Amino acid sequence: QVQLVESGGGLVQAGGSLRLSCVVSGRTLSRYAMGWFRQAPGKEREFVATISWSGGRTYYADSVKGRFTISRDNAKNRVYLQMNSLKPEDTAVYYCAADEDQMGGYDYWGQGTQVTVSS
Repeated sequence: QVQLVESGGGLVQAGGSLRLSCVVSGRTLSRYAMGWFRQAPGKEREFVATISWSGGRTYYADSVKGRFTISRDNAKNRVYLQMNSLKPEDTAVYYCAADEDQMGGYDYWGQGTQVTVSS
């Protein structure tokens, strides 16, 4: 009953920026953390960033720290991933996910949005 839909992906040159967004609809979730993950061709899914319900706590993978920023707007049921200084190795399908109990398990996932960074 919970749906997550990502948008904002596309093709960008190295050094450029994109902002991904994810909207949550369906059953109302309360106090849920949100995360971004990605999966590149031939690689397993990896963690990118997470943000607590209040927005007060954020965590990033070392590979994106300092370049990506996760944020959320709970009034709009949206979470964002600002991606700056993009590198070809950032090319992947990016997924947002919801962690309803904020304990690190993600039970609700979007279908993903493709980000391609050309060199």
